Amino acid sequence: MTVAAAGAVIGVLALVLGAGVWVGLALYAPGLAGLAIFRSLPVEKLLAQLTWNATTTPELIALPLFILMAEILFHSRLSASLFTGLAPWTTRLPGRLLHVNVLGCTMFAAISGSSAATTATVGRITLTELLRRGYDRDLAMGSLAGAGTLGFLIPPSIILIIYGVLAETSILKLFLAGIIPGLMLAVLYMTWLGIRASWKSSLAPDESEHMSLAEKLLGLRHLGPVVFLILAVLGSMYGGIASPSEAAAVGVLGALVVSAAQGTLTWETMRKASLGAVRTISMIGLIVAGAYFLSIAMGFLGVPRMIAGEIAALDLSPIALIVLLLVFYAILGCVLEGMSSIVMTLPITLPLVLAAGFDKIWFGVFLVIVVEMAQITPPVGFNLFVIQGMTGERIGRIARATLPFFLIMAGLALLIIFVPEVVTFLPNAITLGR
Repeated sequence: MTVAAAGAVIGVLALVLGAGVWVGLALYAPGLAGLAIFRSLPVEKLLAQLTWNATTTPELIALPLFILMAEILFHSRLSASLFTGLAPWTTRLPGRLLHVNVLGCTMFAAISGSSAATTATVGRITLTELLRRGYDRDLAMGSLAGAGTLGFLIPPSIILIIYGVLAETSILKLFLAGIIPGLMLAVLYMTWLGIRASWKSSLAPDESEHMSLAEKLLGLRHLGPVVFLILAVLGSMYGGIASPSEAAAVGVLGALVVSAAQGTLTWETMRKASLGAVRTISMIGLIVAGAYFLSIAMGFLGVPRMIAGEIAALDLSPIALIVLLLVFYAILGCVLEGMSSIVMTLPITLPLVLAAGFDKIWFGVFLVIVVEMAQITPPVGFNLFVIQGMTGERIGRIARATLPFFLIMAGLALLIIFVPEVVTFLPNAITLGR
């Protein structure tokens, strides 16, 4: 019966997704069908209770607040401030202003938590400036798409919050675990840009404007709003002053202060930011609730236990298992948005990796890196669509431009498989106050 239930779940899920049903609603359908056919349970009561439980988890309170903060900042002049403050420091590096894409996304990721929001906000200024100054179009687009994925890895990460809730593990430790891999990824991106520009100097034209050290230091004042927000959000969490939810509230207050200081805090801005936040959190909330219901339903049907038994019968080594999952998620990312692929598969994959001896915190960061890869793989890579909206280029060309950055992420994923301390060092070394 379990085999039949698994077939029914997969079949119904494929059918509803293929029909274009919203992912959140599509996640409910196979669970409802499986329980109705193979189990005698009060499905409607179970559906109501599990949906309520999933959407009222205290840890999820941080999610709408971080999204609102990102929306407020999106409508501010923060992207212009980032470019103005960072540009003078990159003109002597191989690749020059291309590095602003990476540095800007790294800094904005520390106050955003969203890959698409990071790409869109930073790209509003950097992409226009780079193309106007004659930088290589493909390298400008590829570096922005790749660096934008840092919004998922560098805390506060929306997807790490969702993983922490579903996996029932510490969100603060997940945030700590994402810091070193996130910074490593930024350094690897910048290294590739430097190497590529050194091979062909025409990719990054010479910047004739040179500034003195005093002028560069004075220009750092433009980074003040970003530094203020990073210290307010991350400092309050890691200083033991605030929980993730409280730090998110601090972030919203800080975003309002920054927006007011820049003169962009208007009723129209708040209306757009609020509506954008409501749309995003409604989508995410429906996906989380659907995934939670599906995971419980599959537990009742015995599907995870059966699949785990089948994979265990293959007698794979722990490394072979995790490499297999890397390939599986990379392929899945070609047809499903990253967050959806995680919440749909986590009930099956998490028990497998825990049984193989891997750590929950480590696996969360591993998944996020793989999901970052999905952000720049066609046909559903969100970052590709964001850049297409800015440039009007074909998705195929943008995807080709991001290929080196995809390979860099794959390399980092392999690195943390063989050197897990890259992820686990900070969470194990730092004792959190709260």
